Amino acid sequence: MSRFFLATAVIEVGAGLGLVAAPEIVAKLLFAADVGGACAPLGRMAGVALLALGVASWLTRDRPAKALVSGMLLYNCGVAFVLAVAGLSGMTGILLWPAVALHAAMTIWSLFSLQSATG
Repeated sequence: MSRFFLATAVIEVGAGLGLVAAPEIVAKLLFAADVGGACAPLGRMAGVALLALGVASWLTRDRPAKALVSGMLLYNCGVAFVLAVAGLSGMTGILLWPAVALHAAMTIWSLFSLQSATG
């Protein structure tokens, strides 16, 4: 299970750093849309949340916890859904569908990790 947490840490820290540093670029790559007004600070807030998930995953990688796996399951499933809905409504940047696929795969991995964490 430590590979799951390592992969989660790398993915979420990378996405979080991107959102904190340049939410405009991330929005363009994911949704082919411009960020304006309050969206940039909200994107940065989301980036900080992703950084927190990544750090929590990094610190948990050798001591898997059912609670963290459950949280990552909810997060990955929710993000896959939100991104897919955005894509189906026409907001498709070059990275949108790969991001949907990545979060869907992480959802499946979360399910298997949760199953092994519960015995």
